[in-house]
Amino acid sequence: MRAIGLDYGSKTVGVAVSDPFGWTAQAVETITREKENHLRATLRRIEELVHIYEADRIILGLPLNMDDTAGERAMAARAFQETLEKKTGLPVFLWDERLTTAEAEEILKETGVPRAEWKTHVDKIAAVLILQDYLNAQNNR
Repeated sequence: MRAIGLDYGSKTVGVAVSDPFGWTAQAVETITREKENHLRATLRRIEELVHIYEADRIILGLPLNMDDTAGERAMAARAFQETLEKKTGLPVFLWDERLTTAEAEEILKETGVPRAEWKTHVDKIAAVLILQDYLNAQNNR
């Protein structure tokens, strides 16, 4: 089992991948785009990564509100889920991503990464946190 984890944002997608055993998640990259709805190159890159890593599933962060309601970003993630499933042919599982960006920023702060560099790392670290949480849940079943 090899999974790809995604932190889907309005202009970026953080990407992480699991090891072949499904135990750990590692950061891969952050895919950027000029406008939110310009997804062609983003989808093409995700397809390439699925092929490179021989992934059999995608874990997509679902940004729920703190009160468990689904706002605008959660609706966008659900739409992206459908698009990803059609484009890749893989199952795409939604995973609660609340507070992962804040946790990623805390990790960057604690590890001494200069604040000016956070933007280049925060999304892929958030993707690692989403994917690792999913993997932990699967391995504890």
